[in-house]
Amino acid sequence: MSQELSHSHGYPHEHEREPQYGLPERLPQDEVMLWQGSPVWTSLARHALHVYKLAAYFAVIIAIRVLTILTDGGSVERATAAAVWLLILSSVALLILTGIAYLSARTTVYTITTKRVVMRVGIVLSTTFNLPFNCIASAGLRRQSGNTGDIPLALMGGDRIAYLHLWPHVRRWRFAKPEPMLRGVRNPEHVAEVLTKAWANRVGEAAVVNRTPSGAAALQSDSPAAGVDTASRDMRTA
Repeated sequence: MSQELSHSHGYPHEHEREPQYGLPERLPQDEVMLWQGSPVWTSLARHALHVYKLAAYFAVIIAIRVLTILTDGGSVERATAAAVWLLILSSVALLILTGIAYLSARTTVYTITTKRVVMRVGIVLSTTFNLPFNCIASAGLRRQSGNTGDIPLALMGGDRIAYLHLWPHVRRWRFAKPEPMLRGVRNPEHVAEVLTKAWANRVGEAAVVNRTPSGAAALQSDSPAAGVDTASRDMRTA
């Protein structure tokens, strides 16, 4: 079993009563945990909440404001006061977003077992999503800097989870059919490999890796035999 989380100091207080860490109940005897991990909070801040881009945007706004005041004949003191005021407001906004990224990473646990992907998400109210492999149509891999990456999961047919319930653990711009996503995980290639093998073993089909010019990779079955088995579907939202 590959497990990235360390629980040598006990569970985080808000989840200390979980039957098994990151899971709504203990795994049955015929199911094995293959991997468990959490997002890297700096990756969430950068790629999910776009803190870096917003910081650059605020810097440009402040510079434009200062130049506007000076070119209109305003004093340096007035320009400085405006810059300081805007800097305070933008810093508060960036700190809030950074805090959301940190808390989200701290309270999120992704688990891959021999039968499913489990996502425990939520800062204030935790929600657990159980995604059986026969509900997953395909998975992708998007590499990022710092040896992190995202793994979006496309669901079968009519299976759907609300975008807002998943955010920020969801693929961007897929509002009509949201795709749950393991965000900012360390060693994404390893996680994708674990998922690929477990998915293929469960649905009984070999997984095919398709690479796009952008560098993304996707695993998908060549056969429709991996469709949803409604009798065994278990997609929990609470």
